[in-house]
Amino acid sequence: MTLDAMRPDLLIGVVGAGAMGRGIVQVAAAGGINVLMTDNRPGAAQEAREFIEKMLTRASEKGAMTREDVAAAMARIKIVYGPADFKPCHVVIEAIVENLDAKREMFAQLEEIVSPDCILVTNTSSLSVTTIAAKLRMPQRFAGFHFFNPVPLMKLVEVISGLLTEDWVCDAMMVIGRRMTREPVRLTDAPGFLVNQVGRGFTLEASHLVYEGIASFADVDRVMRDVGGFRMGPFELMELTGLDVTQPASELIYNQFFQEPRYRPNLIMRARYEAGVLGRKSRKGFYNYDADMKAIVPPELPAPAAYPGHVWVSPAEPHGHAVLTELLRKMSASIESGPKPSASALILVTPLGDDATACAVTQELDPKRTVAVDTLFPMVKRRTMMCTPLTDHVYRNAAHGLLASDGVPVTVCRDSPGFIAQRIVAMIVNIGCSIAQSRTAQPPDIDKAVTLGLNYPNGPFKFGDVLGPVRIHRVLESMLRIYGDPRYRPNIWLTRRARLGVSLLTPEP
Repeated sequence: MTLDAMRPDLLIGVVGAGAMGRGIVQVAAAGGINVLMTDNRPGAAQEAREFIEKMLTRASEKGAMTREDVAAAMARIKIVYGPADFKPCHVVIEAIVENLDAKREMFAQLEEIVSPDCILVTNTSSLSVTTIAAKLRMPQRFAGFHFFNPVPLMKLVEVISGLLTEDWVCDAMMVIGRRMTREPVRLTDAPGFLVNQVGRGFTLEASHLVYEGIASFADVDRVMRDVGGFRMGPFELMELTGLDVTQPASELIYNQFFQEPRYRPNLIMRARYEAGVLGRKSRKGFYNYDADMKAIVPPELPAPAAYPGHVWVSPAEPHGHAVLTELLRKMSASIESGPKPSASALILVTPLGDDATACAVTQELDPKRTVAVDTLFPMVKRRTMMCTPLTDHVYRNAAHGLLASDGVPVTVCRDSPGFIAQRIVAMIVNIGCSIAQSRTAQPPDIDKAVTLGLNYPNGPFKFGDVLGPVRIHRVLESMLRIYGDPRYRPNIWLTRRARLGVSLLTPEP
């Protein structure tokens, strides 16, 4: 079978007129495709059509499209009474409740209505495409077509092939995705597909950090915004989406992967989910909210008015030593150049994946004077430091005062393998590499999907290449050694490219 996805008379049916369904209808109609829309709730489809017209009219008022374009798009949308009217459709997109039984029932009904060469696709965000299709008579014409909310603003759509999906189906859906003015990426069925898998590295690792008492919610968010370059911190993001969405999805992905440690959820998220402390929608989450629904964020304390007499920077990490020494020279710090620190000098170390304690022990340094500084990321907007359990408060304050002496804020976290940003970004890179290794998707598509679907500053592979595959690999190896937790084991895709000294985007023949 085949479908000419560019045919001018292409007709698509959309089942479900909620936020996702109406968004799909909008981008399809605006892209020149005729659409039939239905919903089992009386009046829902008409409400969706009116909402679409309002959105398109607003776009024309902003100059994004003409009034004629709006009229033409609206003329392509037709409300029908039910799936029985989808018989002439070339493609039917399901966007109903996220429930396996409901979706299976809907597709069983659709199979009795549409022609044998009609493509059936689901907009599921978390259920297996293969599992939904398993009871169909023709699972080979079934695929996933996963949009992101809000559909008109989020350019990405994931085109997912199930185990029995034939190539022509996804070929057609890639073309249709582009006709809808989306950016389609192609992948094979996997728990969480592509974007939701990578997103676990951001949110779950942040939760583990707080659970371990290393930093507060606000500290993690500040670091990931200012140091990592993310638009929102992980807890700000979960506040917006709501734990009633994030937590079930996290547990589903974890269990679908047979309890793969990389996706292990955390008690911090589970407890809040069970208590109904979901985020903005419950007016309380990781943050409290004022009457205007503005998050009440604990203020940062001012940096201590302290300054060290002498500073010694460990040469154990040459890159970190060079970066930190250059910064301290700009601050006019008195830097010692000897192979060992003097008896009273502040000792600064620049670990990759190690904690301050490991540095002090392995480098035979005085733990009472040792402070670790994260130099893997640019230190322009914020700096991160941590101490050993024995670091004297005098040296801690001196390090804090010194690093903040040019007005750049400093986050002080408790001793942790990998600091904050190193841990979270390393997990994002590692999960991206595991997706490539399993052949779920190609590295360029993974990077594109993550930047478009999650608004990350970089995709996993670009992050790894910018920071250095060898350094990312070292962060993970160090965390694995210290914690003994297999969640931190480096994926073989990353390991091989780090050892060969090549880009993480390097494909395999």
